[in-house]
Amino acid sequence: MAEAPHERRPRMPPSRDEDRGGGGWRAFRGIGRRFWMLVALLLVLNYVTVALFAPGRERSVTIPYNPTFIDQVRDGNVSKISATGEQSVSGEFKKEVRYPHDAEPAKNFETTIPAFANEVQLSSLLQNNDVVIEAEPVNEGRGFLLNLILGFGPVILLVALFVWLSRRAAGGQMSALGAFGRSSARRIEGAQTKVTFADVAGIDESKRELTEVVDFLKNPDRYRKLGGRIPRGVLLAGRPGTGKTLLARAVAGEAGAPFFSVSASEFVEAIVGIGASRVRDLFKQAKEHQPAIIFIDELDAIGRSRSSGTSFGGNDEREQTLNQILTEMDGFESSAAVIVLAATNRPEVLDAALLRPGRFDRRVTVPPPDKEGRQEILAVHTRSLPLADDVDLERLAATTPGMVGADLANLSNEAALLAARRGHERVTMADFTDSLEKIVLGAPRGMVLSGEEKRRTAYHESGHALVGMLTPGADPVRKVSIIPRTMSLGVTISAPDEERTSLDEEYLLTRIRVALGGRVAEEVVYDSISAGAESDIQQLTAIARQMVGRWGMSRTIGPIAVIPSDAQNPLLPGAAQVSETTQREIDEEVRRIVEEAHGAVTRLLTEHRERLDSLTEALLAAETLDEDAAYEAARVPRQREPEPASA
Repeated sequence: MAEAPHERRPRMPPSRDEDRGGGGWRAFRGIGRRFWMLVALLLVLNYVTVALFAPGRERSVTIPYNPTFIDQVRDGNVSKISATGEQSVSGEFKKEVRYPHDAEPAKNFETTIPAFANEVQLSSLLQNNDVVIEAEPVNEGRGFLLNLILGFGPVILLVALFVWLSRRAAGGQMSALGAFGRSSARRIEGAQTKVTFADVAGIDESKRELTEVVDFLKNPDRYRKLGGRIPRGVLLAGRPGTGKTLLARAVAGEAGAPFFSVSASEFVEAIVGIGASRVRDLFKQAKEHQPAIIFIDELDAIGRSRSSGTSFGGNDEREQTLNQILTEMDGFESSAAVIVLAATNRPEVLDAALLRPGRFDRRVTVPPPDKEGRQEILAVHTRSLPLADDVDLERLAATTPGMVGADLANLSNEAALLAARRGHERVTMADFTDSLEKIVLGAPRGMVLSGEEKRRTAYHESGHALVGMLTPGADPVRKVSIIPRTMSLGVTISAPDEERTSLDEEYLLTRIRVALGGRVAEEVVYDSISAGAESDIQQLTAIARQMVGRWGMSRTIGPIAVIPSDAQNPLLPGAAQVSETTQREIDEEVRRIVEEAHGAVTRLLTEHRERLDSLTEALLAAETLDEDAAYEAARVPRQREPEPASA
């Protein structure tokens, strides 16, 4: 696959993990707010209760003895009085009285009897107007006990609240630990598992290796009578999306056994010991419902190799969880019909104790599907789609090398969505190919190229395509397009008819020549170069360096590994062991390989300039050419690879 000129790549800033330490404070602040709201509520309840059942003194006014008090008695407005001293009198009006006149009315009053008042006349006046003389104060208010409750009630409530909180925290901690220690595995009964081996396509070798596990779960007595013991653990290893989880569910569906599914990361908690407790609970549940299957996804989250150094915190919790898994798998009785399936993308980082016999002693590699496998997977994912007559799954599988089951499922879904947006009644081949371009290269950009820039892009892509068509052993050209997309201004898609299991020297040189085709086409036509070949140059340089430094394809360097296996990390072991002289020789060999390929491509395109022009004109007219149209426009016969001879 080659990219067009003037490629634009947005540079993303390095990601940063921003942890400002505010989570704990926010949690504390949230608890504090709830606590003080509860305290305030209790205080309000305290005051409301006392106010309702024991109201305090009512509002009282102080009035003069004469004329106000005497006049109110004569008018019959005084209902009762009480003497609280020799001269102090308090009482209650029948009707509220304002004193002074601009004040609020009050029903209770207080006054002072002067020493020179005639007590006999006052007593007679009170009797004549039916004024009751009380022995107790008329407006006394709350008693001593109620005042004590009102004064110390909030303190008592706070003490009771703290006692309740402490007891609740102690009991809650135990219950929380118990809840944390329970496994969160999702249990699916065998009858509910609708997935079977019929739903798993493209990985027949992996299915065959798991057939024995299914047979054991169905007929355990057949193996026990002969003293056989099924592997206790099966490790599924492979790239993301190859179908490891689907395989595990298919095993449960075929066997009709309960399926306990859990991610390894769910075992790890901040509290040390919780993960081990969850492991114990998970295996206990599985044994109670045997025959059963335990599936642990992303096993490398807790199964990484343990270092000899001392670890703290999360590492302690991870190691305890790993140790508990090892113990539980070792503790299986020979009659226990419980099988542990685990999946990982990185089997090389797992601890050696997990892989020894008696634990995960059987490893099943789930590889990416080959061409036939991809065709079978596409057939599974498109069986519910209304396909048009022009849809060729075999051809589509040939144009998707390297894609795994998840990628092909996404491709089928994207094609169905695109067909719906276009108003099609059936999903066409164009929907699939356009969806493939969108997945690989991104969505088309709504930009308009100038006439000269568009022509230069067409020559660039035609150069890639024509070199691929005319070079023996190159991958056939599947599609050529000059529609600008997210990652490029154009694209040439090439893919082999048959899956390649090994890369020989001639094929790698062919890939370098095809990558150079776009740049050389610009040189031949315009006698100048542009920055649009950046991706092509990176690709061919990487291939040439690996040929020299990793695969021993240079007679000058010889069969010696002089660059690390991870070419993107020069700090890996082996990179620093190369001398300056050897490094210079590597650079010279890489330059020699590229320059020889450049000369060969220049001669090829110069000799076939008419075909280059013809393909470019057709590409400018149609903007996108599929395989047949591209070969026809270039006037190059399509050479099919010969069928392998039968044995």
